[in-house]
Amino acid sequence: MQVGHAVAALWLFWVVSWILAAAWADPAQTRADFKSEARYRVLWVAGTALLFVPAHSHGGRLRLWTPTLAEAWICVALIAIGIAFAWWARLHLGRLWSATVTAKADHRVVDTGPYGLVRHPIYMGLLLSVLATMAVKGTVWGIAGAALLLVGVVVKARLEENFLRSELGPAYDEYARRVPILVPFAPA
Repeated sequence: MQVGHAVAALWLFWVVSWILAAAWADPAQTRADFKSEARYRVLWVAGTALLFVPAHSHGGRLRLWTPTLAEAWICVALIAIGIAFAWWARLHLGRLWSATVTAKADHRVVDTGPYGLVRHPIYMGLLLSVLATMAVKGTVWGIAGAALLLVGVVVKARLEENFLRSELGPAYDEYARRVPILVPFAPA
């Protein structure tokens, strides 16, 4: 299997499985407004489009580096690890998961499993996968896409932080003091 095919297969697996699993979530009780969510969604769409511009387009003029075969397969492994970590977090969150910023009936702070390492482990896993995809591509488009996706994740994480603080109160504040937002073992 070629590296490019492996990268595409991993991302396709993630997209399809993530969409299919969306049915396995409780209904939302409250949610963030559309305008607040539009900011990160625009960044995500633009970032995803740029990240996946083919590396061979434009005659390769925008390729900044070409990883060795071993480096490329390490990137593929990191993409798989990131996706697996995001799935672990999603499964651990269970029916409380949502694609949008919402609170569910019976919403509570989940601080075990991957949520004991970082407050947003799904984003952490996907960012690892995004950065590894950028590294294997080695293009200006890949860097621009990864940068937009990173900014989009930070925007959504901050929106979720504010939303969860208003919904869960002091319990979320205490959790945020103990557990870092995106990088394990970083100061909270």
